[in-house]
Amino acid sequence: MRELTYYIGVTLDGFIAGPADEVDFYPVTPAFAEMMGTELADIQPAFVRADRGGVDEPLTRFDTVLMGRRTYEPALQVGITDPYSQLRTVVFSGSLDDTGEPNVEIVRTDPVARVRELKAEPGLGIYLAGGAVLAGVLLDEIDRLIVKKYLVIAGSGIPMTRHDFAPAQFGLDQVRSFDNGCVVLEYTRLR
Repeated sequence: MRELTYYIGVTLDGFIAGPADEVDFYPVTPAFAEMMGTELADIQPAFVRADRGGVDEPLTRFDTVLMGRRTYEPALQVGITDPYSQLRTVVFSGSLDDTGEPNVEIVRTDPVARVRELKAEPGLGIYLAGGAVLAGVLLDEIDRLIVKKYLVIAGSGIPMTRHDFAPAQFGLDQVRSFDNGCVVLEYTRLR
């Protein structure tokens, strides 16, 4: 069974973005960017992989990316219909039209059912890119968390997940700190 990993940056007060989807306040140093580009090269957007000279690098950890419409739209707004061209891309949206990209699937039906189908298929891991509503809907399907905890307090914005009260427990696997003050925490779902 494939695992679903929610990999996300978050502020100290639990927000993944500002009220207008701002993320430019997260401090990223060259050393931190190098770690993300090396260890998590599979899930870097295609243009980042190209800038790093890694377009043809084989996938080692993930082969599928999931996202909601709001996570997908910034790429569309600049004319990019397949932002993760190295990965199979699944976008959950009731309002988006088909992009015509063979690598991009728009799902208008139940996200949980589709994710269970994806998890049952052979392959590498599945990366949940966001957003908060989709992460809330898929909370019971999330097997792993990789949380980049930045030393920033936002005050308000988009939370890590949006869902009704439903505590879900995870066990801490690893903690690493970096030169920008960011702590990367990796968790496994306790079932």
